[in-house]
Amino acid sequence: MTCKKKGLLKVILLGDMGVGKTSLMNQYVNKKYSNEYKLHLGADFLTKEVMVDDRVVVLQIWDTVGQERFESLNAAYYGGADCCVLVFDLTRSDTFGKIDYLRDHFLIKGHPRHPEDFPFVVLGNKIDLENRQVTTEWAQDWCQSKNNIPYFETSAKDATNVEQAFQTITCNALKQASRRTDVELYFPEPIVLGENDESKSSAKRCSC
Repeated sequence: MTCKKKGLLKVILLGDMGVGKTSLMNQYVNKKYSNEYKLHLGADFLTKEVMVDDRVVVLQIWDTVGQERFESLNAAYYGGADCCVLVFDLTRSDTFGKIDYLRDHFLIKGHPRHPEDFPFVVLGNKIDLENRQVTTEWAQDWCQSKNNIPYFETSAKDATNVEQAFQTITCNALKQASRRTDVELYFPEPIVLGENDESKSSAKRCSC
């Protein structure tokens, strides 16, 4: 499928406090994991370059705080998003129950141009733990009822399905960006570096 593309893609991570949003983002971008939880106000973001069809895409991944008292603040960061990732903790059923509200909150406060088919991806995190409370079937049924949202069970700790999930996130964000008319869509040309330059590996390849 050939479509217009923009270099910068904005991805929003939503989920209750402690589900592992920050850890997932750091595992994907920096290949690092920390079990230390640090509460941040509002939102933080990291960027990562990904190769798609021999072009460079820059993912801007926003990690928003999950507590309800910050949700009005989070809404300020929703604008211009190309994909929204709903994260819950497989060992806490209450966090799974929250994603329905968070999806609706994003659609209302984010004002996407095509809310009926805006791309979401759901991540059930902490699959490495044994005391899970949310079954795969339960999560899949919910995703199917919401226009067949892609679903992955992940572990930020051991990187299970993290790369695969973000490949899907990137492709869905890219398709959404191709429909936008409020920004100029473009792709920066990839820079060819020497074989001994470590930064050459900063752009990961995926295929949509």
